[in-house]
Amino acid sequence: MDYVLDDGLSRPVSDAAKRKALLSHIDDPADLRRLEVADLVELAREVREYLVKIAAEKGGHFSSSLGTVELTLALHYVFDTPRDLLVWDVGHQAYVHKMLTGRRDRLTTIRQYGGLSGFLKRSESPYDTFGAGHASTGPSAAVGMATAAALKKEKRKVVAVIGDGAMTGGLAFEALNNAGSLESDLIVILNDNAMSISPNVGAVAHYLTSLTTHPYYRRMREEIYSVISKLPRVGEKMGEFGRRLERGIKDALVPGALFESLGFHYHGPIDGHDLTEMIDVLKRLKTQGGPILLHVLTHKGKGYAPAEADPLKWHGVTPFDPATGKTIAGPAPAVKPLSFTQAFGDAIVDLAERHPDVVAITAAMAPGTGLTKFEEKFPDRFFDVGIAEGHGVTFAAGLATQGIRPVCAIYSTFLQRAFDHIVHDVATQHLPVIFALDRGGVVGADGPTHHGCFDLSYLRLIPSMVVAAPKDADELADLLETAYAHTEGPFALRYPREDSPTARQRAPQVLPIGSWETIEEGDWGVTLLAVGTMNSVARQTAEKLRQLGHSPTVINARFIKPLDLGLLKQAAVRAKLIVTIEEGTIRGGFGSGVHEASVEHRLGLSERLLHIGLPDEFVTHGSRQELLRDTGLTADAVLANILKRL
Repeated sequence: MDYVLDDGLSRPVSDAAKRKALLSHIDDPADLRRLEVADLVELAREVREYLVKIAAEKGGHFSSSLGTVELTLALHYVFDTPRDLLVWDVGHQAYVHKMLTGRRDRLTTIRQYGGLSGFLKRSESPYDTFGAGHASTGPSAAVGMATAAALKKEKRKVVAVIGDGAMTGGLAFEALNNAGSLESDLIVILNDNAMSISPNVGAVAHYLTSLTTHPYYRRMREEIYSVISKLPRVGEKMGEFGRRLERGIKDALVPGALFESLGFHYHGPIDGHDLTEMIDVLKRLKTQGGPILLHVLTHKGKGYAPAEADPLKWHGVTPFDPATGKTIAGPAPAVKPLSFTQAFGDAIVDLAERHPDVVAITAAMAPGTGLTKFEEKFPDRFFDVGIAEGHGVTFAAGLATQGIRPVCAIYSTFLQRAFDHIVHDVATQHLPVIFALDRGGVVGADGPTHHGCFDLSYLRLIPSMVVAAPKDADELADLLETAYAHTEGPFALRYPREDSPTARQRAPQVLPIGSWETIEEGDWGVTLLAVGTMNSVARQTAEKLRQLGHSPTVINARFIKPLDLGLLKQAAVRAKLIVTIEEGTIRGGFGSGVHEASVEHRLGLSERLLHIGLPDEFVTHGSRQELLRDTGLTADAVLANILKRL
């Protein structure tokens, strides 16, 4: 290959070592454990080389996995997986784990339709002990597994790996607090890739970790405290003084005070790319009872220079040239399309320029939610709360009580984590918080944990909540303007991970709350009520119906709550069939709302309604086009359903 990988050695890898091809012989962790520790250094080089090859061809989560090569090798080398349970938080960093657990040859299919999941998936492998696409869940799951092992009297270790970014989520600390009080036999690996490894701190940490993990140290420590505590009169006080002195010295040298206060034995930080040290420390910790926290320092993107230089950019990648790191771009479109995310980013900057009380809040997703321009232009009005969606929503509620107009830009799937906060902290107090839900509907390769399938349903049921979905970039700006003008309660607008059919063409305007728009008017015999992106599908369907002699009407149902009862009643009088089309779950969504309105207002539509939406199941991963086809959200599929009913 004509690019260089850093294998972590101070000497070049020999040609003989390169010819070993160790990775091709690793079909499960048992094969790994038959190697010498020295061989693992060569294996780490091969793993990185393979990761670069796969990511260059297929894309995917890249820099996180490069940073955990040695950590993954050490964990599977020391622990008897899958009997010992290894829990990866989220799974962005688990590509190497998949490679070592029998899925190396299928890694070329990762995140593709019918291929490997981009996250951990219990049905995919016995080594995937817990599947999750949302951060901060790993420690909680691991505490449950450790408790189950204790209840069943099983001798097995439970190890959870969590990144420092995920530690901004409160769920992680709830789990650590609970583990400490339960005295769970649990090892938590804190994979910290946000700080460099200082030689001085590293040397002190190495000495302390070697000392505190050594069994003789622990035995001596316990015996000394036991003897001191039995001394008459002063024993108990001296024992407590000794413990405080030990904590004080350690806290002054290493950053473990918080974890010690939660009941964990803290060790580290150690170099997460030093295989010998990690294996030695893990072997020692394996023989000790928990709860234990090992602090490991790693470099995100380790071993591939472009990813090391800009790990955020290389977190998730599309195919690229491995020699240069440059993206392999397809043919450029004649006119570059505007994504809904970009349209939102432009619209909120426009709104904030005219209204100084507007602030933006995101949960560790500024670029993903289109807020980069806002952050640059209004740094004092931009707030990234970390992976803490619940806090972000209640933080917004607090701002709203003081006359500030917060816009919470959070992916649809992640806002689910803040449902209680939306209900109790925002809606019950009728606070005018604006929710901008990116990734509404199917999102593609990230799969079921990231699809925004449920937002229309879970938001529609909340009293005082307005729910809307734009059909294009202009309407997105209109709805954001309308949300700002609405001060009686919360307002949610959701949009897809998709390009707008058209670019912005005019200034935004305030829309009447609950108003729909007639896009194409026919004889109303077949009336299509379309939500958001499904307007394009509805118009294509209408064209096919006209070719068959029908005269359909297409209505842009931009407000999911409240409904436009005027237009709905008009359709009820004239339509033979009313078709609701939404890129959301069929259960409890827009179609259900139309049916409920028919019953409540005695419109008599029950036998004339056809609801089309995402099925009542978890949608797999694949491209948006593949998933929309499979879920029946294409013009051909909608047409077939209509003709069947007619």
